[in-house]
Amino acid sequence: MTIDQNRMKQVADAYTAAWNSGSADGVAQFYAPDGRIVINRGRPWEGRAGVAAMAAGFYADVPDLHLTCDGVRSADDHAVFLWTYTGTDARTGQPVRVSGWEEWDVDEDLKVQSSCGWFPTAPNSPQTT
Repeated sequence: MTIDQNRMKQVADAYTAAWNSGSADGVAQFYAPDGRIVINRGRPWEGRAGVAAMAAGFYADVPDLHLTCDGVRSADDHAVFLWTYTGTDARTGQPVRVSGWEEWDVDEDLKVQSSCGWFPTAPNSPQTT
């Protein structure tokens, strides 16, 4: 399967809007029913309920999270979604700015079957403020 780049950009824009809606279930709808995400080689969140739980965790940590799509690339059934999120750390009240990406394997409907997400986690990382 070859992904149309314009269609993948539309999916990326809609996924960004879902994150910005604050709806964990809205984010999960971009995944196949049996889809999964692994972040920084951590434990996988599986199924839409798992993906929703992952998103809810981000919303709890950064209640005013705002995501921007920094770019999207695709080849065959694989895409890379580049992003930056900003907001306020719920624990410290300090501003947060984190950039990262997700590597997606998508199905025929462009639902994410598998995602590997990456972002810096070190407190003094140049991409985290």
